[in-house]
Amino acid sequence: HSFEAEYPTAQLSGIQALLLIKKRIHELEPLKAMVATASEECTLQILALQEKQKEEIRILDQEKQHLLKIIGHMKEEKNSLQIQVERLQASVAEEYSRYLNEHSVCKLLLEKLNDMNAQLDTRPLAVVKGEDVVKLTLALKVARQDLTKAHAMLTQMKASYGDDVPRRDFESLEKKYSYLLQKTLQKNFDQLHKEYETLLEIQRETAEERDNFHAELQRVQHNSTPRPKWEKCSEVIPGGIDQWHRLAEGKTSDELVDVLLEEIGTRVLKEIKVFHGQGKGDNIPVYLRHEGEVRNRKLTKKDVVNILKDIWKEKIALEHLPEFFLSYLQKQYGDAAAMEWSYTLFENMRLCRSNHILSSTYSVLTGQVVQPGGRFFLIFKFLSLYSMALREAFPLKRKESIQELVDASRCKLDSSEDLIDYLSLFKEDEEGNAEPFVAKLRTQYVREKQEYLRQLKNKLGNLFLNREVKADDLKTAFCMIDPGIDDQTLDTYIGLAYRVQTDEPAQEVVPVETVLERLTAGDVRRVGPSPGPPPNSGCFSPWALWSLG
Repeated sequence: HSFEAEYPTAQLSGIQALLLIKKRIHELEPLKAMVATASEECTLQILALQEKQKEEIRILDQEKQHLLKIIGHMKEEKNSLQIQVERLQASVAEEYSRYLNEHSVCKLLLEKLNDMNAQLDTRPLAVVKGEDVVKLTLALKVARQDLTKAHAMLTQMKASYGDDVPRRDFESLEKKYSYLLQKTLQKNFDQLHKEYETLLEIQRETAEERDNFHAELQRVQHNSTPRPKWEKCSEVIPGGIDQWHRLAEGKTSDELVDVLLEEIGTRVLKEIKVFHGQGKGDNIPVYLRHEGEVRNRKLTKKDVVNILKDIWKEKIALEHLPEFFLSYLQKQYGDAAAMEWSYTLFENMRLCRSNHILSSTYSVLTGQVVQPGGRFFLIFKFLSLYSMALREAFPLKRKESIQELVDASRCKLDSSEDLIDYLSLFKEDEEGNAEPFVAKLRTQYVREKQEYLRQLKNKLGNLFLNREVKADDLKTAFCMIDPGIDDQTLDTYIGLAYRVQTDEPAQEVVPVETVLERLTAGDVRRVGPSPGPPPNSGCFSPWALWSLG
């Protein structure tokens, strides 16, 4: 306020400049519309010219093809005329040669005739003896006529039959062709007969294999128990057939057995009043070390899920889960009741293996799965960073996997638009069950992990026939199937396989199957791109991230 009071002209000048700028913008609005109109007209003219040029190019191309055909015909005519000219030149050369020969003969005959005439003139007529000169002249003339006819006939025969083959050569070639044709046909027949015999052998083996499979099928059908009618389970499951269909959707028979055992076990668990303590030995987990009876709190699955979520939210990344699990319960419910809550939660987690939160926590508590690192807790506490994490979490997913996630994200939505309400993708029901999007993501992780370990198994099987592997050899196999893996991740995988810390050297030799089992229980995934790099896209949720490690 003091500045405006001291310099009022500065404020006025700023307002005037702003008004002038707005006025100038308003004046330029018609010019902008004019420029847009001119741009559209120019675009239309360019398109029209392009269409016209395309038509002209098409016509010129047709004319070019027509001219090329005419040139081809003219070349053929030229070649034909060239052949005729060569033949005529050869004929003229022959005629000229014959003419020279006849001319020479005529000269010789004339010289002889002149000599004879000179001799006749020098001798008296009475003394001349011998044949009549007139008779000899007539004979010479007739001989010349016969020679001319013979030359003409020879020329005609050469012109008519110059390209023909003599019968002797034709019969020889025909005989040779028949022999070669018969030989080729016999060779083809022998090859086809051999292939026919091979196919017959394959057919016999296939028929025998089919009969063996059929007999094996009959034996299995006779010895195996019939497939159970899972619909009967809906009669004992709370919620009836609808609840059973929801639980059984997309599950195998083995998984259905787990679901049924979980439902039965949960019902039996509610009827138990007390648990028996497992003792205080060193081999007993710290959260179960108790002697005597422990009261069952009879919690619902919803209560168990909420308590476990609170535990994971409060847990620090570097803390060991079993100790923190007990300390959290002691802090919340007191030392006296902590064991009651611990046993109740543990039994619920042990029975409810289909719920991902319960099964994952149980796996970490019992040591079946390595405890998730700090990244999980960081993402769990900072859910507002989803947009960045969605772009960076899975840069290696294939196009088909991304499409599966998109389809799963739309299956529960009522909108047909391309927009997705991403917040609804991460919702959970009262028992902690995730939406299809998170379930599909978890399934993809398991499938990708199995594929990654299958490649590792094939590589180890090719390198080590004795079925045992050292740490250095395992590192080599990892680098061969995943060239982009970094040293820190590689050391983590070696620590999982050999049960050592990342800074401790692994000296022992472990069987390949044991290595694969330990890696399967841990967080193992591809780090670098595969031979066919997938698009850079991916999504996850906090609990799905747990399943991924």
